[in-house]
Amino acid sequence: MTEPQDVWLVVGLGNPGPSYAGHRHNIGHFVVDELASRMGAGFKAHKSGRADVVEGRLAPPGTPGPRVVLMKARSYMNESGGPVSTVAKFYGVPAERIIAIHDELDIDFGTLRLKLGGGDNGHNGLRSMRNSLGTGDFYRVRAGIGRPPGRQPVADFVLSNYSTTEKKELPFQVDDAADAIEMLIEQGLARTQSRFNS
Repeated sequence: MTEPQDVWLVVGLGNPGPSYAGHRHNIGHFVVDELASRMGAGFKAHKSGRADVVEGRLAPPGTPGPRVVLMKARSYMNESGGPVSTVAKFYGVPAERIIAIHDELDIDFGTLRLKLGGGDNGHNGLRSMRNSLGTGDFYRVRAGIGRPPGRQPVADFVLSNYSTTEKKELPFQVDDAADAIEMLIEQGLARTQSRFNS
């Protein structure tokens, strides 16, 4: 049996339900969906009832890759910390083996930045995670969505669908983010930052 400290928890931040599915705020869901697809697995309800999870290995079948749990909270973004904390405790995952994927206003659309810890930058999902975990020292994969055009309020912008042009580019950003998570788990932060933070 795998030791608990060998498990990683990858959290795709977003809002549940079809009315939010295509929003910029849900990029985290797109990325964990891509990782689940690479694992050849589908999300199932966690026994806590607070999240949907996939358990597997981020490695080709038959190879001993690290054990990973992908999760999407069933709560809204600003309450996602509780489900994350519950799932982390269930699998025995410490904060330093948690990776959160989220939208980032201060980064241009199509680009990524990775870091460990840091502030929440007004992101309600990160703030909720920090409050529930008791620490902000988890990894963040920050997927750029850029700033809203003109005077559009930030809340309206993040809770809106990608533009037609962005929708064509979005699969590449999602693919890159999934690659970055695999590399982060297998090769560490410094190497992954040198590849993706450029």
